[in-house]
Amino acid sequence: MDSGFGYVVILLLPFLLLVFMMYTQRKRAQQIQALQAALVIGDEVVTTSGLYGTVVALDERVVTLDTGNGVTVRYDRRAIGSHASEVA
Repeated sequence: MDSGFGYVVILLLPFLLLVFMMYTQRKRAQQIQALQAALVIGDEVVTTSGLYGTVVALDERVVTLDTGNGVTVRYDRRAIGSHASEVA
């Protein structure tokens, strides 16, 4: 009986790991979507490529960031990865 239980555990562990990974990925994606939907002018953010900037303009699809010294860049809203305070 013990060998049967061990066999089931060995088969079950990869499945549980896969379910856990899918759950955490879905939770992270929901957090990012909520962040991107809640952006407001003045937020300090970090893009998915690592660029830090302050939101100076918002559109449905485009975020304009001030990266310093008056330099502004436009990014797709989906490229915003987190608030700058969460990274530091």
